[in-house]
Amino acid sequence: MDEFALVDPWWLLALIALPVIGILRSRRASAALVLPFAGNWQRSVFAGGSKLSSFFGFAGAALIVLSLARPQVLDFERQTKSKGYDIMLVLDLSSSMLYEDYKDGLKSINRLQAVKPVLSAFINKRDNDRIGLVAFAGQAYTVAPLTFDHHWLSSQTSRLAIGLIEDGTAIGDGIGVALSRLQEGTKERSGDREGAFIILLTDGANTAGSIEPIAAAELAVENGIRVYTIGAGRDGIVSMPRLNAKGERIGTVRVPSQTDEPTLKEISRITLGEFYRADNSNTIKNAFDSIDKNSKIEFESHQYSVTTELFPYFSIAAGVMLFGSLAIGAMNRKEVLS
Repeated sequence: MDEFALVDPWWLLALIALPVIGILRSRRASAALVLPFAGNWQRSVFAGGSKLSSFFGFAGAALIVLSLARPQVLDFERQTKSKGYDIMLVLDLSSSMLYEDYKDGLKSINRLQAVKPVLSAFINKRDNDRIGLVAFAGQAYTVAPLTFDHHWLSSQTSRLAIGLIEDGTAIGDGIGVALSRLQEGTKERSGDREGAFIILLTDGANTAGSIEPIAAAELAVENGIRVYTIGAGRDGIVSMPRLNAKGERIGTVRVPSQTDEPTLKEISRITLGEFYRADNSNTIKNAFDSIDKNSKIEFESHQYSVTTELFPYFSIAAGVMLFGSLAIGAMNRKEVLS
């Protein structure tokens, strides 16, 4: 970032005096401005000579004033450490994420609608982290590998929808796929990552997949990966949209809901993570804010500046202008004499 500055800006007040000097000089035969070689300029510099000679004279005097003000260019540079985390977000896309037990103002929204903006906000706050995304229902899939392109990742998050994956809740498989992505990331880490962790958000109990949740958590422990778990939704009887074969809403039904809180707590406990219960929109946001605060590196930044003095360039330009004024004045006098 470059910034222009003047060390002695008060010299610029002299620029105001130049027009006054020009007017006075036009009424006198002797030099009214004491400058180098002013006696040799006679009337050619500020008056009485050609307009070009006068222009060069004024320009030279103005450049002298500017050089006395000592113009500088300050080039500011900021250095920060580049360390960060590798983070895999693991999101439940089972049909129960359609349960409408969250509120957006007075409007009821489903669990996925409540989670999406919080996920995007979390992603956009973690500038120095590589973040990836795994979605699971009956199976687990990588939506996005570890990336610094958080804008693209947020757009991928916004496209998530229930029904993209066959129904079910494969929590263990979700953790397993996230671990494989983090292990791939260690090959590229090259010592510039502080560590890695997983954030798992689900609203149910494990009903599918080939890996049990606790077994997946033990694999995470072996790889030194913490797992933060978030249990979404309320337990009890909740509302769910009734859909036709085309996926169009045709009504609302009441269904029972229950999150396997003990398993999620155990996953976090053995991996040294944290468990959060997010039974409304505010507690989802609070959970991600807490994770962001507890697992974030405070970067030290150092700013320094490189100063480039410009007054030599202004002085040289002034000399060229004044020499030009003298030369033009001399030629004018020679023509008059001849």
